[in-house]
Amino acid sequence: MNETPDQLLTGPPPGVSEAELIDWISGLENLKCRAEAIQAEAAVRLDEATRARHVDAGVPARKVGDGVAAQIALARRVSPVKGAKLLGLAKILITEMPYTYALMKAGLFSQWQATILARETACLSLEDRRIVDHELCARMPGSAAPKVVTMGLRQLENAAKKLAITLDQASVVARAANAEKDRRVSVRPAPDTMTWLGALLPVKDGVAVFAALDQAAKTAQAAGDQRTRGQVMADTLVNRVTGRETGAKPKIEVKIVMTADSLTNNADQPAIVEGYGPVPATWAREALTDAEVFVRRLLTDPAGQLIAMESRSRRAPEGLAEFINTRDEGTCRTNGCDAPIRNIDHIIRHADGGTTTADNLQGLCERCNQAKESLGWRSTPQPDGSITTITPTGHTYTSPPPETWQPDPPPLSPAELTLRDILLDHAAA
Repeated sequence: MNETPDQLLTGPPPGVSEAELIDWISGLENLKCRAEAIQAEAAVRLDEATRARHVDAGVPARKVGDGVAAQIALARRVSPVKGAKLLGLAKILITEMPYTYALMKAGLFSQWQATILARETACLSLEDRRIVDHELCARMPGSAAPKVVTMGLRQLENAAKKLAITLDQASVVARAANAEKDRRVSVRPAPDTMTWLGALLPVKDGVAVFAALDQAAKTAQAAGDQRTRGQVMADTLVNRVTGRETGAKPKIEVKIVMTADSLTNNADQPAIVEGYGPVPATWAREALTDAEVFVRRLLTDPAGQLIAMESRSRRAPEGLAEFINTRDEGTCRTNGCDAPIRNIDHIIRHADGGTTTADNLQGLCERCNQAKESLGWRSTPQPDGSITTITPTGHTYTSPPPETWQPDPPPLSPAELTLRDILLDHAAA
């Protein structure tokens, strides 16, 4: 298959054979890998240009290069944390892992495969990392591509680990010991009013927790419990952590945003549970009867907007900060960023005359708040609640207001219903 990138992106023409369709899919995969390699090069060059501009402008050394990862994140429509990781990976590939980068430019290695190699060699010295890069990714004479290209992701990870241990076992052991500091618990929304609860634990603790839940499931099923193994394990986890197993009811504070009509069972507009997102009003009303719950009701006005709050101080007081956190759904307002809010930020800087009001405040994560303070960044609130951000390169990004505050549209009038039916009949014909 010898199609150019432009031809590949137009898609296969009608009537091509199954074999040709596979060639098309393969060609597009190669093109994706090459594009990721070029993005990495562009990211490194952007970082170099920005650092040079900062130095010329007299920016303090500790601030030189600030905001580059945030700009990359906006351009690639990912979170700032992901943008920082992409920039870090790009620097490693171009300066420390030339053979891995060459495979990407040839369309044979994906960005994720390169990430695995960079991650598994992070504890090694530069010299040892280059050895792994050469051993796994260098093309041997007479070979079209190294074996690593055909490896599965787990195989690739294991191959890199084995080499790393062989080259510097002490560093790998030290890294494993240090990793215990990263133990944590996280929660994220799942479909159908469910959540994913995760825990990053030392292997001995993680295996012990799972074994205890597994044993509880076996015991329950041996006693004739009709629940599935997974259901018993999940219920046991909840009961033991919350205290339900001992008969205690959990004391929970739930912050929920809903209209007065939805709260009193007269309407079905979705409610918003802080830390999760939209839920059906019926589900919210029923779920809150299961435990001893303090409900903090935040009602919207007829236009679907939370009532505004303001302050004369530079720092948002606790009530206003809580209001902003709820209005922005606890999530950073930057496009593509899913990190939790850590800072209540003035959209127009307080030093530039920005007021401490709900209209001029936004919730940002730590990284986005720092990036916004870098040289050349500007933000402006818009009348509809959106926020316009202009980066140092002059690119403009608009963060829309949370859609969940918008009220349901009014019902269609009889005339509109008739017109809709006519249009649907016409479209069907």
